[in-house]
Amino acid sequence: MDVDDDPRRYEHLSTIRLEDPEAVARAAKSRRRHPGLKSGRQNFIVAADHPARGALAVGNDPVAMADRRQLLDRLQIALANPAVDGVLASPDVMDDLLLLGALDGKLVFGSMNRGGLSGLVNEFDDRFTGHTAAALEALGADGGKMLTRICLGDPDTVVTLEATAKAIDSLAERKLIAMVEPFLSVRENGRVRNDLSTNAVIKSIAIAEGLGSTSAYTWMKLPVVADMERVMAATTMPTVLLGGDPQGTQDEVFASWQAALALPGVQGLTVGRTLLYPQDGDVAAAVATAASLLHHTSETPEN
Repeated sequence: MDVDDDPRRYEHLSTIRLEDPEAVARAAKSRRRHPGLKSGRQNFIVAADHPARGALAVGNDPVAMADRRQLLDRLQIALANPAVDGVLASPDVMDDLLLLGALDGKLVFGSMNRGGLSGLVNEFDDRFTGHTAAALEALGADGGKMLTRICLGDPDTVVTLEATAKAIDSLAERKLIAMVEPFLSVRENGRVRNDLSTNAVIKSIAIAEGLGSTSAYTWMKLPVVADMERVMAATTMPTVLLGGDPQGTQDEVFASWQAALALPGVQGLTVGRTLLYPQDGDVAAAVATAASLLHHTSETPEN
């Protein structure tokens, strides 16, 4: 990856935050918005909210996402591709990208619950510690995302379900999208594992899509698993596919996405680590390959 490796390259962000913190709000207000979502045009959103949950690992590297400068480098490379429609980020990353002017014409989704820290003793009590619906409205964002892990053997699950339902309602009141990312999860040897069997994913959808007093603005954010035809038959909600921590070769991952993107109801990709930290290190190429998998069958204005 050919980027500037000057350790001071983002020092101006610290200066702005110190001397002119209102610059974030001004950048959000002056930002040109995305032209709008259209049926028949799949969207490509890059995810960058993992560090806020203490999830820094990619593959065998436990701290791959720890260097904020490298993360911003990689995000700017991805967002520079006109096929990338937007970003899903925690408030700290979002503010950096706004100050860098990297979100002009992009979809913007904020990450709302980051309290279920990776490895935390009460990880399933996934408190809403990030963006609020009011903050997302003020930023001119398009919606908010919530991780919704459902562990039938952990009492903290009901707290997360209730908080998720309230967040969905709060977003809907503002006509903002609620991007819900559900999993059936278990704790094994002190670690949380998401059950990626087809039946488990289907059950998680059934629970998640019933949260809140309206589903009018709710989307699903789902993993690509075996028998995606059955998975997509479980919902009428617009669905974006997540990448997760990549397993298998890059070509195998892309092939699985391509098959899933052809299914009815799939609105696109919301992927982070797989593309920002590809096995060969070439972020631009990984993003371009993923973009080539998307289906665009309707005419929409250019960004």
